[in-house]
Amino acid sequence: MLDTSTRTIFDESHSAFRNTVRKVVAGLDVDRHEREGIVEREAWLQAGAAGLLCPGVPEAYGGPGLDFTFNAIVGEEISYAGAAAGFSLQSDIVADYLVAYGSEEQKRRWLPGMVSGEVISAIAMTEPAAGSDLQGMKTLARRDGNGWRLNGSKTYITNGQSADLVIVCARTTEEGGARGISLFLVETGDEGFSRGRNLDKIGLHGNDTSELFFSDVYLPADRLLGQENAGFIMLMTQLPQERLSIAVAGQAAAQRAFDLAVEFTKDRKAFGRTVFDFQNTRFTLADMKARLQVGWAHLDWAIQRHVQGKLTPAEASAAKLWHTEEQFAFCDMSLQLHGGAGYMNEYPIARLWRDSRVTRIYGGTSEIMKELIARSI
Repeated sequence: MLDTSTRTIFDESHSAFRNTVRKVVAGLDVDRHEREGIVEREAWLQAGAAGLLCPGVPEAYGGPGLDFTFNAIVGEEISYAGAAAGFSLQSDIVADYLVAYGSEEQKRRWLPGMVSGEVISAIAMTEPAAGSDLQGMKTLARRDGNGWRLNGSKTYITNGQSADLVIVCARTTEEGGARGISLFLVETGDEGFSRGRNLDKIGLHGNDTSELFFSDVYLPADRLLGQENAGFIMLMTQLPQERLSIAVAGQAAAQRAFDLAVEFTKDRKAFGRTVFDFQNTRFTLADMKARLQVGWAHLDWAIQRHVQGKLTPAEASAAKLWHTEEQFAFCDMSLQLHGGAGYMNEYPIARLWRDSRVTRIYGGTSEIMKELIARSI
């Protein structure tokens, strides 16, 4: 269990909410999700009924209208439990696009279902030939009367197999670069939309990740999200929260890796004493504990700045970079302290280690984060 007793950004209402989140997360069938490669809709509905989904959605659209500290609690608890449910993508990313840029009709149509778990959502940016470089996307939406015809493909889309609604990034001009990108709301029942396979990944097996295809999909005028050709600015505005969300999950996973290492090394014996009693083990764990102390302090600083509207894109990039790099390092060190047991899938650290590898890639690679931070210097 995460120890939050020394953290100052939470109050009693947060504690009550965290207890609810823990109960719901404890009820997730993580092993089933791992086997089947998807989180069942019943789990989404249960999360929605308990108030875990989209805490920031205003009351007018069915949400509680809370700030990001509540999103962070959900992200921490899911990550600490080693679950792969895509709740945070819906709550921290997709919902905010609709709240910030959606028309009144779009908000009323989609947000209540996203809060309740009846609607599962995704956002489709990445393409086979365009990952972190969003300016290289090829998916194109051409004018057709008052609407558009959408053609192209996306890949590595979280919640792609489950989604009812997908925010799709597409070009609305033939120009390259950042100009002429728009965002569209695509319903997965639209004619011409199809899903590819549920992709076979190194980790995060419990989270469906898909290819999506758009073949002459007709989108009426009310499917445009925000202003035409303003998509790149919208993406850049929303990406800091996405990167902070990933940092939150990274820090919680690092803490879980440490806790597992402490538990295992205090129980496991070698040469007549516990593994914990060896100086190398104690020094490794001492170093990890010191870094965790710094990490939690930094994360809470970043969360508080974000709630205050002060977190800059460079600061969010730095948080994403640092916490995900720490996450992988901690999972790797913890697995090493488990010895041969760490390489066995029956031990939780094996799954944590596999799942940690992608966090240095999605949401912008560590290398892209460094480039963005460097631009602010």
